[in-house]
Amino acid sequence: SAIPWMSLIATQTNSIQIGSCILNSFSRSPAALAQEFASLDVLSNGRMIFGLGASGANVIEHFHGIDYQKPLRRMREYIDIFKILISGEKLFYDGEIYKLERGFRLEYDRPRNYIPIYIASLTPKSIKQSGEIADGIFPIHWPKEQFSSLRKGLQEGADLVDSNKSLTIAPQTRLVVLNGDDDESKWLQSKQLVHYYINRMGTFYWEALIRNGFEEEVQASREAWEARDVDKSINAITNEMIESMQVIGTIEEIRDKFIERSDLGADLQLIQMPAGDLEYTEKILKTLLN
Repeated sequence: SAIPWMSLIATQTNSIQIGSCILNSFSRSPAALAQEFASLDVLSNGRMIFGLGASGANVIEHFHGIDYQKPLRRMREYIDIFKILISGEKLFYDGEIYKLERGFRLEYDRPRNYIPIYIASLTPKSIKQSGEIADGIFPIHWPKEQFSSLRKGLQEGADLVDSNKSLTIAPQTRLVVLNGDDDESKWLQSKQLVHYYINRMGTFYWEALIRNGFEEEVQASREAWEARDVDKSINAITNEMIESMQVIGTIEEIRDKFIERSDLGADLQLIQMPAGDLEYTEKILKTLLN
């Protein structure tokens, strides 16, 4: 669970933003997560970001035991209710999924009456809706060359409510540092991760990758997977495909690669750091901060 860790971070830090990346919109009610984030925002003195995603049918139905119905509509209503409760207004809501009639209200000492909301979106409809109802987006396995098309999709949604709305693209970026010792293994691990999402995580991810220009690689990987040729399925994922979605390079190269991603449209980069002790992590962070 992310919530206990966010509580710990909130009480041990003073200035960094803290967010969930991501909680799902099925296993807890919107009121339950509004309560959690109300407490977290107090603990952090107004530094929280609410990160939410719809997850997928396999996880929601076979881990949580909940029917995976109308994820897009549920997300819209979920965000509406969360905003009402965080603002301090009475909760009256007549939605397609949620019918809330008693006027409950969250009473607490608010550091602010709004918590920024980022949504993990991949499909065109979800991206557009995120632009309309959220403040930012958490894309995963999104090629850097397609940040501009992602922003266009978000803006289509934003234009429905406010054409001047500020939206943050915050991609999850896996960082791999090559050192000449086990580079081949690191490339393989990077491919294995993408392979897992293509072949074992439902349809959302591989369909998004096809829309973003990787039809040949995705189809080859899926065909090999269906033929039970795991090695061929993994190796269908090219180095070029990995480099478009992850930052992989020597310690001297990685900073420029992150700058390139920023120049292409990544506003806030969520860096998945490589494993290592504190000294190694400090070295990487100092390199990035220069």
